[in-house]
Amino acid sequence: MPLNASATADTFPKLLIRNALLYGSRPSMRHKNLGVWQTWTWGQVIEIVRAYAVGLHRLGLTRGETIAIVGANRPKLYWSVMAAQMLGAVPVPVYADAVAEELSFVLAHAEVRYAAVEDQEQIDKIQSVMERLPKLEQMVYDETRGLRDYDHARLRSMNDIIEDGRKALADPKVGAWLDAEIAAGKGSDPSIILYTSGTTGTSKGVVLTGERSIKAATDTVVFDKLTENDVALAYLPLAWVGDHYLNYAQGLVSGFCMACPESADTAMSDLREIGPSFYFAPPRTLELLLTRVMIRMEDASPIKRKAFHYFIGVARRYGERILNGQSVPLTGRLLYWLGNILVYGPLKNVLGFSRVRVAYTAGEAVGPDLFAFYRSIGLNLKQLYGQTEAFLYVTAQPDGEIYSDTVGPACPNVDIRIADNGEVLFKSPGMFSGYFKDDAKTAETMTPDGYVMTGDAGYFDEKTGHLKIIDRAKDVGRLNDGSLFPPKYIENKLKFYPNIREVVALGDKRDFVCVMLNIDLTAVGSWAERNNLVYGSYQELAGHSQVYDMIEKHVAEANRSLAEDKVMAGAQIKRFLILHKELDADDGELTRTQKVRRGFIADRYAPLIKALYDGSKEADISTEVMFEDGRKGVISARVKIRDMTTVPAPTVMGKAA
Repeated sequence: MPLNASATADTFPKLLIRNALLYGSRPSMRHKNLGVWQTWTWGQVIEIVRAYAVGLHRLGLTRGETIAIVGANRPKLYWSVMAAQMLGAVPVPVYADAVAEELSFVLAHAEVRYAAVEDQEQIDKIQSVMERLPKLEQMVYDETRGLRDYDHARLRSMNDIIEDGRKALADPKVGAWLDAEIAAGKGSDPSIILYTSGTTGTSKGVVLTGERSIKAATDTVVFDKLTENDVALAYLPLAWVGDHYLNYAQGLVSGFCMACPESADTAMSDLREIGPSFYFAPPRTLELLLTRVMIRMEDASPIKRKAFHYFIGVARRYGERILNGQSVPLTGRLLYWLGNILVYGPLKNVLGFSRVRVAYTAGEAVGPDLFAFYRSIGLNLKQLYGQTEAFLYVTAQPDGEIYSDTVGPACPNVDIRIADNGEVLFKSPGMFSGYFKDDAKTAETMTPDGYVMTGDAGYFDEKTGHLKIIDRAKDVGRLNDGSLFPPKYIENKLKFYPNIREVVALGDKRDFVCVMLNIDLTAVGSWAERNNLVYGSYQELAGHSQVYDMIEKHVAEANRSLAEDKVMAGAQIKRFLILHKELDADDGELTRTQKVRRGFIADRYAPLIKALYDGSKEADISTEVMFEDGRKGVISARVKIRDMTTVPAPTVMGKAA
């Protein structure tokens, strides 16, 4: 198909019709259920979605109304989005792991009358807060298990809704009516409302239009040469802009096949089976995959372990240059070829990357060693920068221009400028039309000449011309001596280590920098087993003196790295502690996209922060936690605090740099 074939389609339902005409017999969606992959072609999908749309209309859903989409990556939930858009209704995805409180806020704020949910768990959550949702009339569900004895006065099976619509479509007048509804949809109409993660406060509903979304997706489909022959694994949260852009929008624009895993727990094994050609993973997922590989290699035979490390060394010397098409000595090419047979190829196959042609990571800074590892074994891993208000893409790295410390130049048709205070501003084809029911906040986010204020501080690297993101603009502070304090920059220095999962840096308007951190239970637990370290829980492992010794070495290395940069040398870490519990979104400490809620943490862990700055060697803390079944409890601990020695800044001609 010509890459600009979507030019005449300004809504996603119109793109679905186009794809059914162009690729009717090609796979549109796959889903693994009970261990078996099921496939639906574009021709089958449009037939199902048309019936579903008619069924929803007969239930009462009409143009302009909102419908919540709650659950994991399942075909019927994606079809719920498509069917709603056919009617001119506006889908509102909600994170599947959102607790009832978060879920009720979104459903109430978006004024939903209907909800399409995955299963009994989501129904139970919604029913527990029904008194806050007076406008909610009906729920339709995918998974029937456990619902037989429920009151079905306000519950309907999606299969029943689809069957009802299919019977109605036997009347040609109904089909003609639906065609007219699809044709009546305008590109300027709201297409979806995606709620922000709420890092700095209450979540905001970002309204995106079909026309702008399609323009943005078309630009990146061309940028990465995506076609109907590509396959993507849809395992990212439906409520996150990344899933709606990377899978839904790009899939409909390019015609590629979207594969849904059986569950979140099987996503990595399903990745190996489906073998995607287009892939996205946040840095933490890439770290987790590599950690598992390294743990397995520690248990391998000495010969295998030695061969692995030898050829990984070869890859580090030559892999990046070979991937970029640069000149490499014949000996290096032969060694890399042999390494590909013995190590890189089998490793990529185990990870599910054998067929990946384009891979992206974003959301957090990625460690240079981690980034280099994947690229060295032949994975075309790149970085992008974006946000919900941009419909994801603001920058992306083109093939051949890959740097671990940048996020690339502006994407096609995106205009970026840096404000006087260092904040990144942009205009883009996919930019949002506004926040739902919040014109004042929309106005606050826009400049008078129409640029969106990202809230992120950054600058263009003089050497590469690529954008570098430092931190959230409002989070960049100063120590009392005037030294720059960018907390996220410091946190990412530590999160590059596989043993460290999460970090919170403190220092603004203080005399020195301190950090509170979480260890990675998988990585440190494996290390503990190899070193015969006995522990019974995360809390016990986190408080062990040998674990503190290991983390102290990482903090010292981070300080040496900070000291090398004259701008950052004053932000070295003076004291640290390991938290007695993992930071958790259910406890309000992280957003659903795993971003730290700094204000909340500052209040919750005030006794520990006080101890960090008053010279105490340990401090007592009691923290309320939310268990998976909704019960609350309290975890108490005495947390140790370690002092660090900072590194002198580099000197030039006998003077401090």
